Amino acid sequence: MSHPEPADYSRPNAAVIASQNDAFRRFACLGITPDQQIQGRLVVTQSLIEAGDGFVTEAVQATGAFDTFEPDNDPEGWHDFGAVTIRGETVFWKLDLYEASSDFRYGAEAPDNPETTMRVLTVMMARDW
Repeated sequence: MSHPEPADYSRPNAAVIASQNDAFRRFACLGITPDQQIQGRLVVTQSLIEAGDGFVTEAVQATGAFDTFEPDNDPEGWHDFGAVTIRGETVFWKLDLYEASSDFRYGAEAPDNPETTMRVLTVMMARDW
């Protein structure tokens, strides 16, 4: 059974979200300044840190350079997930979008609005998933 969407609901613009996610990821991981301010933070898991010897740096840089988005790994077109291989280890990265004023408790109501959306980019070992 399908439910109709409310009449006032408009789907967020996937291309805008993808562009903002890419810009934030490149800024957080590679230091490339975006055209507009995009709020967010970068988080790495403990197991990524424990890999030692520059592993975090390699994983974060590979995350920032990632650009292989396909329907299988990006079904919504938001560029919010990816996987890279570092030294034979699979590393996942995931972008979650929150309402900026919610202290990370609520998903973004308008994820294509950078003024009200806070991004959290998590880089983790695949085994952490």
